[in-house]
Amino acid sequence: MNRFFSLIVATALSVSSVAAQGVEELGPELVDRLYNSDMLDPDQPIGPSAYRDFVAANPPPWKIGYASSYAGNTWRANAMDELQNVIIPEWKELGLLEEVIITQSNLNDSTQIQQIRQLVDQGVDAIFVCCSNPTALNQSVKYAYDKGVPVFSFTGYLTSPYSVNSSVNYQLAGFEIGKWMVDELGGSGNVLVVEGIPGTSGSDSQDRGVRAGLATSEDIKIVGSVAGMWTDQVAQGEVQRWLATNPGQLDGIVVQSAAEMGVLRAVQQSGRENIPVAIGGELGALCYWRKNPDYISAAYQVWPPQDEVQLIWNIMMRTLQGQGPKIQSILVDPIRLTFDDIAKILDEDCNEQSTEWLSVGAASWGADPAYLDQFFLRPADPKAYKAQ
Repeated sequence: MNRFFSLIVATALSVSSVAAQGVEELGPELVDRLYNSDMLDPDQPIGPSAYRDFVAANPPPWKIGYASSYAGNTWRANAMDELQNVIIPEWKELGLLEEVIITQSNLNDSTQIQQIRQLVDQGVDAIFVCCSNPTALNQSVKYAYDKGVPVFSFTGYLTSPYSVNSSVNYQLAGFEIGKWMVDELGGSGNVLVVEGIPGTSGSDSQDRGVRAGLATSEDIKIVGSVAGMWTDQVAQGEVQRWLATNPGQLDGIVVQSAAEMGVLRAVQQSGRENIPVAIGGELGALCYWRKNPDYISAAYQVWPPQDEVQLIWNIMMRTLQGQGPKIQSILVDPIRLTFDDIAKILDEDCNEQSTEWLSVGAASWGADPAYLDQFFLRPADPKAYKAQ
């Protein structure tokens, strides 16, 4: 009887242990804020990570692949600059990095799939991707997994159970931006929505949140939607065309970075300069606000490129070192910026044509060791790692 009872208890404990994996291993405050089902993309993977017990096949220095999907906007340029001029030299100096092999697919899923497989066949130890289609790469991610190569996705998620993802909670961020616009307009008005790249997880999640935020007032009407493709030139052209063919009342524009500078230019050229535009992290747009303090009440940093690439790099290095990520998606909070915040960063003589981006710093964007430690089973300083 005692043996039977002991077996029941042991089985129950085993089931409980399995059930507690993934998001349930995180602190309740973190879960309530960033993993709350009411404010989370329903497709965001939050189960236990496939790399909880991962051990890299090779010791450092490691060879890393970056299968980039696009290089045609200021965000990608700033992320690449951080990678090539800050991250790579630092981690080579630490003796943990041999090289980074970079490919570009120019938004062609088939090309990116082929490039990921080629990187695996070239012998890389890990691969990271950015802002990609959430399902298109899944077979190539599985191919990499079967070869012992983990894949990491930043600024958007992949739905493959064999990827590790990092980003802001985009649906939450979009909701806060949409709700901010509602408040900015006093709860009533006509709004144009400028999406990012439809079909990518970051764009679709944020757009869903924006629309939910705008829907908090029944007197807010979405009068149009265009795709800015996260690119200023594209967004400027799309908004110019929309404004030219829609001369009616327009009270506000919600836009996903990196496209706010293009939207601002389109609005200015149309002569409707008093329309508030949601501003993210582009320094040119923030400079416009700096010179016009009463223009808007806040800006939202949703994906600072320098900090985003630092975050996924730290997650990747921790995983290669055997620290064991608990969960498939490591999320961070959007950052709300006031005019006082911007005035401390930018002078009145700042450059409105700047193509640079605001970096909020690791301590504010998840790469801070104390924050990332929460997401790993065996947390340690990744820069202090010594091969056994």
